[in-house]
Amino acid sequence: MFYKKRKSRALRFGDILKGYCHTTAVIEKPALDRRFNKYDIAVDFPSFSVLMSPCCQIERGTIALSPLIPIKISFFENSYLAEDLTRINRMMTSQQAVPPKAWLAMTAEERERREAKKMEYAFPYLFVFENNTKLPVYTLKRQKKEKETGYYMVDFKNITKLTCNKIMSPEKAPLDSKILELSVETRKELGDKLASYFGTLAPEDLALLG
Repeated sequence: MFYKKRKSRALRFGDILKGYCHTTAVIEKPALDRRFNKYDIAVDFPSFSVLMSPCCQIERGTIALSPLIPIKISFFENSYLAEDLTRINRMMTSQQAVPPKAWLAMTAEERERREAKKMEYAFPYLFVFENNTKLPVYTLKRQKKEKETGYYMVDFKNITKLTCNKIMSPEKAPLDSKILELSVETRKELGDKLASYFGTLAPEDLALLG
C-alpha cells in the first residue's frame, strides 16, 4: 500500500499538500562583499507539493517543500520500470536500470563490469509517487510519442524552505491543505532514499575512509 487509507490529523513527512508556493533565488555570482548587484526571485505555484520536513521538525512556521512534478516519458522505455514506476524508489541491478535495447547494445565487457557492481539507486535524486484518484491524470509527449499517466515525482535537488505562520506544529497547521499521506512503509522508503542522496560521499572521501 503506497498511501494510507485514512489521513492522520497532523502533517507528516512525505504528505502531498496543496496551496503552497515554491521560490528559487537566482544570482549571477556570489556576493562576496555582501552586496548583490543582480538577483532575481523565481516564484512558482505548483498544484501539489510534498512535505520534506521530518515530522518532529515541523515548528515555528517553517517547513521544507518540493514540488510534485510530472515523471519522464523515457521511464516507460524501460520495461522493468514500466511495470511499476515506483521501482525507481528502490535499489536495482545494473541491468534493471536500463532499457533492454540499451543493455543488449553494450559490449560483453561493459555488461560484465556493470553486473559486478552492487545494487544501487538508478535515479538517486528522484522519488516517484503512485497514481491516485486525488491526483489528476496527465499526458506526456515527446516527438510522436504520447503516454497518459497518473504517476508523479519529486526531485531532491528542488527542495526549498517555506514560512507560514499558520503552521505551528504537525497538529496545529492548515490540515485542509493535506491531500494524501504515505503509508509507513512508503514513508520509510522516502526517508531511506533521501538519506542516501544527502549522505553520498565523494570517491576521494570513500578512499580515505578505507
